[in-house]
Amino acid sequence: LMWLQQFKAEVNLRHTCEQGDRLPGYGWLMHDGINFGIQEIKDNDFILTTEFVKRLGGQHGGDWTWRITAKPQSSIPENPVISLLFYVAGDGEGILQPHIEEKSKLLAVSGSSEELGKFTITFLAPTTPKSRNYKYASYNSLRAHCPSLEMMTDIVKNSLNGRFVYNTASSPRRYYIGVDSYRPPSKQGGDTMQDNFLVHQVTVQVPFEVEVLFESESFTDRSNHLAGEVFTNELEKWKQAFDEKFNTIFKLPDKGFSPQQIKFAKAVFSNTIGGMGYFYGQSYVQSMYNEYPLPYLEGPLYTAVPSRSFFPRGFLWDEGFHQLLISKWNPSISREVIGHWLDLMNVEGWIPREQILDNEARSKVPAEFIVQRNENANPPTLFLTIQKLIEDLNGRLTKEDKSYLKRLFPRLRTWYDWYNSTQVGSLPSTYRWRGRDTDTNLFLNPKTLTSGLDDYPRASHPSEDERHVDLRCWMTLASKIMTDIAKILGEPHQDYQGMYEKLSDNSLLQELHWSEDLKAFSDYGNHTQSIILEREKIYVPPGQPRQHVQPARLIRSVRKQPKLQYVNAFGYVSLFPFLLQILQPDSPKLLHILNDIKDDEKLWTPYGIRSLSKSNPLYLKRNTEYDPPYWRGPIWINMNYLVVRALHFYSTQNGPYQEMAATLYQELRTNLISNMYKQFVQTGYLWEQYNDSTGKGQGSHPFTGWSSLIVLIMAEQY
Repeated sequence: LMWLQQFKAEVNLRHTCEQGDRLPGYGWLMHDGINFGIQEIKDNDFILTTEFVKRLGGQHGGDWTWRITAKPQSSIPENPVISLLFYVAGDGEGILQPHIEEKSKLLAVSGSSEELGKFTITFLAPTTPKSRNYKYASYNSLRAHCPSLEMMTDIVKNSLNGRFVYNTASSPRRYYIGVDSYRPPSKQGGDTMQDNFLVHQVTVQVPFEVEVLFESESFTDRSNHLAGEVFTNELEKWKQAFDEKFNTIFKLPDKGFSPQQIKFAKAVFSNTIGGMGYFYGQSYVQSMYNEYPLPYLEGPLYTAVPSRSFFPRGFLWDEGFHQLLISKWNPSISREVIGHWLDLMNVEGWIPREQILDNEARSKVPAEFIVQRNENANPPTLFLTIQKLIEDLNGRLTKEDKSYLKRLFPRLRTWYDWYNSTQVGSLPSTYRWRGRDTDTNLFLNPKTLTSGLDDYPRASHPSEDERHVDLRCWMTLASKIMTDIAKILGEPHQDYQGMYEKLSDNSLLQELHWSEDLKAFSDYGNHTQSIILEREKIYVPPGQPRQHVQPARLIRSVRKQPKLQYVNAFGYVSLFPFLLQILQPDSPKLLHILNDIKDDEKLWTPYGIRSLSKSNPLYLKRNTEYDPPYWRGPIWINMNYLVVRALHFYSTQNGPYQEMAATLYQELRTNLISNMYKQFVQTGYLWEQYNDSTGKGQGSHPFTGWSSLIVLIMAEQY
């Protein structure tokens, strides 16, 4: 669907989710991941509600119907006239046949493809909501060849023409903008290109509703068409089932939440599951074996995404967090997602951390991030989801559950071995993220994108002597889950158990990562704090005009030589032995961590736990001239979820700090829920991160990836 408002000074064609559109709000209100969904899109003068229902039948997935309802925003003097542009496109396969009447009215599209078999898509005429009387409408249609899906918006824009007349009995003749004809810039391959892109434009005054029916030919025994009252009744049935299931799983009324807060939780959850996508294509990979980047193996990926507008693709470490929520709702979806991700593994056990699989995805990514490097890791958070999937079975594994784990196990073993052969440190039982930024001249502190915590401060001078405490803790978790799965399957588990016992040994952990000076768990490496960014001094020869000289860049200046030491960067990384529940409940180190968490000069805020201590020299410091602080102060919800989860865990363990953990748990949980709900009500969105001084949402939005973990925090499900 694309749409635009007519008779405005400026033509704003809406299509893909773009932050630049500045819509007051959009997102799913209800979505069960399979059968139905309800989405609300608030434009400036009107609101679109999109609803779909799926009906199973036949051999190709069955039928679905989509209803779009448009209603005016209450404050405007005259109901706007808008155009909905429904399009159907074939992505390089299948056949599409338009059925047109009155020259420009696309009634239906019949087609076929390998996966869908034969089908018909029917565009019903717009009607008034509820009474279902037909409304006056103008129609346009377009047939074109679209070489690649990311070009669809431009093809439609380039076909628009303002010569069409909108002529109702109750208002004067006006010219409106419609799709007309499209002439490609150059005919690639002559005139033989088949039209694979069909557009049906309906122009009508709000309020109205319009339905689109997809019917599969192999569904031979349908008793009626999924339209009108039939559609409404089916939708009501699914809405009721959704509400009942949501209450059964998350039990929010029992926690004392208001109807409005529960509606918020439903919308947040629905955006996560409704934002899932099925992608197909190949990454570009730079390998040590090749001089240039090469296309990776081609394949599908079924995955959730962090943000429909800004990150509409799969990210490896995000996905483990996404599926913590989705697996509570529908474990079979999470199982399929994990299988898809593990199927992207190469023979060595590496999985590309960012999945940019086709031209459509590449059109949304800056060039420097497109190529993946096969020595670079990402946190293996899928183990978090697998851990929950196993725990939620409560030891009652069916034959099917064991069969699934048996299929996963060889890939998990290869993945686990890959980390232990490529990401190890120079000392036994240590680990080091590969892939830190190498051009240290430009960065205040070279980034570690591979850790997921991008610009979080690490050793100032990357070296092979580094050891990273967060990666060591991720590998502790992975070793534990590998032990558990091997035991369930009757596979040899002793090596995994031995590794887990070694990595979870608190005294060895302290020996390698506890800094007595800093009183914190820390990275270790070649480091100095005496670094600033300053303008480089440029020599201008006498007589040369200044405007011919390159502008001076901000470069880093090292005031004191680095030495091997613990890195003073208290924040999320320092918490990992606590976050992943590796510390013993009676460890004195736990007391240090709990005291530091609640210290508002360090991590505590009224809105959540900030990413880097306020007292750190790099707190809220830019990393380059163009890189604002990212993981250097702002509040991130995936990490706050792990903090809340760990506090909950330690509040249930007998030990000297049990009560302290319980108090902090209640306070932090309350702060997170109240701020995120408040920001959602004020802005209409969930955000990538939250400002640690004001609590305001910032970064990309809507961000219903791991920020959606607030639903599990509300439900107290960890």
